[in-house]
Amino acid sequence: MGEYVGLPGVRTWYETEGSGEPLVLLHGGFCTNETWGAQRADLAAAHRLFLPERRGHGHTPDVPGPLTYRDMADDTVSFVETVVGGPAHLVGWSDGGVVALLVALARPDLVRTMVVVGANFRPGPECWADPGMLDRMRPESPDVAFFRELYEAVSPDGPGHWPEVARKVLDMWRTQPALTIGDLAHIEVPTLVLVGDDDLVTLEHTIALYRAIPGSQLAVVPGASHTVPLEKPSLLNRLVLDHLANNPVETMLPVRRAATPA
Repeated sequence: MGEYVGLPGVRTWYETEGSGEPLVLLHGGFCTNETWGAQRADLAAAHRLFLPERRGHGHTPDVPGPLTYRDMADDTVSFVETVVGGPAHLVGWSDGGVVALLVALARPDLVRTMVVVGANFRPGPECWADPGMLDRMRPESPDVAFFRELYEAVSPDGPGHWPEVARKVLDMWRTQPALTIGDLAHIEVPTLVLVGDDDLVTLEHTIALYRAIPGSQLAVVPGASHTVPLEKPSLLNRLVLDHLANNPVETMLPVRRAATPA
């Protein structure tokens, strides 16, 4: 079961379970907490989980005006401060990964460690493995039917609001985020960049993200796509839990991390 918390930006729905160090799960675009179903039991066995649904997603209402990653990151900062009450691990999938990056940049004091799954740091053809994807995606198209059903089942704005919120999300994807390599170089928290080997986000873009974040680690999951948490949940959960433990081994032949303190 979940409940609402009144944040400055939006009345936000969230769920909790488990015990241990706090871990905030940030779902993907068009998604709800339901899409974390294959992660919750494993992660809750080691951590206190917090699962907020962002503005215009799931049980959380839409707000006037466009959707932006920056606003959603501000909402997340408010959530961590108000509900979690202190620093937390962040695991963000797709849009949730973008939000995690922005939170880590704005408030590193609130982030213990971070995992970003299938995240991009800028839009454009160099990011998307299928550059025509956004042109084919419309609120009524079969490409988004799965997400439309998730939304219509729980949104407090009602099923009729789906076309409006879908257009907002698609508009956001076309122009955001707008982070640079220089921005990413300021991320200070231990970060795992994770991606499927056949992801919507190109491996080249993912490697650029990995190389830009100092001391970060990279995991490419074989035989997986952008929905790797659904496709390879056991493997993903092990990788996430290993990273959250924050006990890096001393490698014998480091190159990139040779000068990075453990």
